[in-house]
Amino acid sequence: MTEKIKLFLDTDLLEKYLLGTTTTEESLQVERYIAMYPEVRKTYNELQENLETFAKIHKLKAPEGLKEKIISKIRQEKRGKSKFFRYAVAASIAACIFAGSAFFFYNQNKSLQQENTLVTNKIKDLEMDMKVQLEDIRNQYIVLNNPNTKKYSVMGNKKAKELKAVAYINPVKKLSYINVSNLPQLPEDKCFQMWAEVNGEMVNLGIIRALDNKDKLFALPYADNAIGYITIEPQGGNSTPTVQNIVANINY
Repeated sequence: MTEKIKLFLDTDLLEKYLLGTTTTEESLQVERYIAMYPEVRKTYNELQENLETFAKIHKLKAPEGLKEKIISKIRQEKRGKSKFFRYAVAASIAACIFAGSAFFFYNQNKSLQQENTLVTNKIKDLEMDMKVQLEDIRNQYIVLNNPNTKKYSVMGNKKAKELKAVAYINPVKKLSYINVSNLPQLPEDKCFQMWAEVNGEMVNLGIIRALDNKDKLFALPYADNAIGYITIEPQGGNSTPTVQNIVANINY
């Protein structure tokens, strides 16, 4: 455990966060540490379980014999002492309300924290997706505008004569893309699927959907002497390529 994490755990920020008493800045710090460090996340989960157990134990648990004592006292002072009865009932109701409210607010706080964590994780996922997309756009720009990029025309065989594509390979930047500009019509129960043989391993690159954007580039994994394939597969795709249904290949 690093000194940074140890110093953080020595504070009472996790306990304050569980009870909802942290400031906005403190909450952000706690959530960041929970997300980044497994040790902090483990401690947080243990504290959360302990607090939940404590709340459940003390939810409506009353001292043994309390009910019998109250009934006995009410019977003893029933005549002429109705005021005590009202106070006893009010006190019992207040105690139940307090216990119930404490558990309710604990659950509310826990629910809000879970929702906050869920939203935070979704934001992080979106940020990651954006980074991946921006990186892909940057790589496409490099491949299309770099003088070291080589272009290879790809034509379909007799099973897909109308298939046309262009592969862009940049051995310097080690980037590869393919643009499929035309696909022949297939029966509804069939689809085109793309593959790449990289370092002796077959990689599934997914189904080639209807070409709404004919300028779209598909990323190819780069390797020396790699081979790309386009096959006809059952609708929904296949886990391995159907060799006899290869309609195009790209050596790059």
